[in-house]
Amino acid sequence: MDQATSPFLELDGISKSYPGVAALNGVSLKVARGEIVGLIGENGAGKSTLMKVLGGVVEPSAGTIRIDGQAYPRLTVSDAIKSGIAFVHQELNLFENLDVAANVFIGREPLTGGPLKLVDRKALRRRTQPLLDKLGVDFGPDTPVAALSLAQRQLLEIAKALSLDARLVIMDEPTSSLTLTETARLLAVLNDLRRDGVSIIFISHRLNEVKACVDRVVVLRDGRMVGALQGEGIRPDAMIRLMIGRDLKSLYIPPQVAPGAPALEIENVRTAAFPDHPVSLTLKRGEILGLAGLVGAGRTELACAVFGIDRALDGGVKIDGQPATIREPRDAIARGIYLVPEDRKRAGLHLDFSLTENISLPDLKQYAKGSLISAAAEEKNAAEQKRRLNIKAPDIATTAGTLSGGNQQKIVLAKWLSMKPKAIIFDEPTRGIDVGAKSEIYQLMRNLADSGVAVLMISSDMEEVIGVSDRMAVMHEGAISGFLERSQFSEHNVLQLAVGKTVN
Repeated sequence: MDQATSPFLELDGISKSYPGVAALNGVSLKVARGEIVGLIGENGAGKSTLMKVLGGVVEPSAGTIRIDGQAYPRLTVSDAIKSGIAFVHQELNLFENLDVAANVFIGREPLTGGPLKLVDRKALRRRTQPLLDKLGVDFGPDTPVAALSLAQRQLLEIAKALSLDARLVIMDEPTSSLTLTETARLLAVLNDLRRDGVSIIFISHRLNEVKACVDRVVVLRDGRMVGALQGEGIRPDAMIRLMIGRDLKSLYIPPQVAPGAPALEIENVRTAAFPDHPVSLTLKRGEILGLAGLVGAGRTELACAVFGIDRALDGGVKIDGQPATIREPRDAIARGIYLVPEDRKRAGLHLDFSLTENISLPDLKQYAKGSLISAAAEEKNAAEQKRRLNIKAPDIATTAGTLSGGNQQKIVLAKWLSMKPKAIIFDEPTRGIDVGAKSEIYQLMRNLADSGVAVLMISSDMEEVIGVSDRMAVMHEGAISGFLERSQFSEHNVLQLAVGKTVN
């Protein structure tokens, strides 16, 4: 087979074992030139380990890697880069104190002549701008990274990968923070790369996006390659069946109790991001109210104002029918209003702390005897929450940063469940979480609602917000553009309201 028709990448029998754990077991995979391969599987299936093998970070215990026909028992990081393998990681790796251009070409900056070898800023900007144009972004080479939103930073990571003239781009959840428009643009970029002969491994838990952009899907489960799909066979139900070995039930879990009295009332709250658009909505005990809209519509800003992270310009909230002054998060927490943030790793957890420490941290006085914290009381509660939420960790002393996204999300939830919530705001509750863990999070949300807690779920995932909510509010440019009862739920109606139109 000549180079033109042979696969760019071949993995043959790749295995990786750790003490007591087989992370990969005989994985074989081929990726042709100009092919987009979807790689899916639950968290812990082996996807991350396989990508680390390809990146030269992890040495396989067995197997062979072939790139352009050249065999490697293992790759080094240098081998991977020289071979044209580039990564777009879900966990962003950016320098906030630098601008966009400096981040794109970090360590590869064009230099001026002369003995000082200074960075050539003009050349740096000139090389960066075409990459940004290709992605259709709304920021420039000189924009400070600290000023970028989470979605913009994700696009910057993609620009970094494109700057390497890569022959194989591995994208790990590249659309998890993107708007519908940005996602559509990214998928168009993938098609451009495919036409240029670039191979792509596309890792995502958003199965409809996988279906829309890949040529073929391969599925990992428990470290093994368990199947592949292509053409008309690439359907969400078929992918889920291979991923978890069973069919999932419908997303919607009907409530066991009727909605009760209002738990949280937001009255004419104006945020700094949208000072001319006051927002009002009522969240009842026992219901899951979905808050939909495009990224940037003001949903997170509203949540931050209600929780006291940002000061509202005007308006107020009532809790159980009584006016409440919330100037900072401790005021919300003291009144039983809790927030599960969009970026759990930066804002919801101390990754270097154990399960026990994370769960008890918001309410240490509950575990205090006099001026001392009772370790026994902390550990008793942590063990109960671990059991109650099915947190998959070796023990309660396990460091939070070592766990999967789904289990980290459960830890964030566990600390609030220890404190008798009245209302919980979930901001993008399943971002970066696999379908099996998503199902567990949805069930936990329903259990909370059925116990009388009011649940506000902010989600950009259309399938999720339609499938989980009892009732829905949709935001557009900082304002509530409409409410939908469950009988009115459809993608068409949500999108109409999300772009500022009305629903008949």
